[in-house]
Amino acid sequence: MADNKDVSRPQSMRDYAAISARGFLMGSADVVPGVSGGTIAFVTGIYEALIDAINAVNVQFVRRLLARQWRAAFADFPWQFLLALGLGLGVAVLTMAHLLSWALTHHETLVWGFFFGLIVASVIVVLKRVRRWTPAALGMVALFAVAMAWLVGVTPHEMPHTPLFLFLSGALAICAMILPGISGAFILVLLGQYHYVLEAVVMQDWLTLVIVAAGCAVGLLLFARVLKWLFGHYHDLTVAALIGLMIGSLRKIWPWKLTLQSEIEPDGSIVPLVQQNILPAGLTGETLLVIGLALLGLALVVGLEALAARRQKQPAA
Repeated sequence: MADNKDVSRPQSMRDYAAISARGFLMGSADVVPGVSGGTIAFVTGIYEALIDAINAVNVQFVRRLLARQWRAAFADFPWQFLLALGLGLGVAVLTMAHLLSWALTHHETLVWGFFFGLIVASVIVVLKRVRRWTPAALGMVALFAVAMAWLVGVTPHEMPHTPLFLFLSGALAICAMILPGISGAFILVLLGQYHYVLEAVVMQDWLTLVIVAAGCAVGLLLFARVLKWLFGHYHDLTVAALIGLMIGSLRKIWPWKLTLQSEIEPDGSIVPLVQQNILPAGLTGETLLVIGLALLGLALVVGLEALAARRQKQPAA
């Protein structure tokens, strides 16, 4: 894994482009329900750098901003890293949202097949980041895999839309968004807030949006500090837990599903609520295409990891 300090301190246009490309991949993943941008950050080697960057927003940083000590505030703040990453994220959301939404509507099985291959390959790649495998690390993988597999199968429930619950929903959603294996949108669905927040965006209900955004901000800052502490004190166990989350999320991303319960959106679209994973109906042309896309996703991640490892060795030569 590349040094996080090097990643968070880009020195050249090539470094900025590499960070923006990772941001683009993260944004593209976040657009897909059930796929986490945190997974992409983890696989591409910027996860801990991202957590460190979020933790840089501390009391001292805010105090310097309020005192208008701009130079001192940004001297140790990785704003270049966050700017490049945010640029990639923004471009992905603007350009990929409609494309992926269309693909999920018309070719859902193919999209899930591709992402299934990506996640399987990601698990293989990330296994190497556990420095020493112990029974405790293996136990963490199993525990979090089972927990995640259960979570993604939970039926969404209707919850109150009070300010306190909206705040807590935002905090939990943003925590999920930076965890590999689960998306913040999926947490909002489980908490019965997804459509309410989406309607607030459409209707420009600023009070609701500010409450959710405040929850996101508090949750992000607090949870990032917890993760940083875990990486510093229990690195291998933390990585093992994150691997378990990715393995468990495969239940959600399995390409072939049977919808048992759904609801109709105001625009007439049908949104599945409860689905059951099934086996493909024989080796049809579509089945072979799904398998091919899964292999393509797997090869893409493994190839990028091999390329990154080769580049990392070059300067030392």
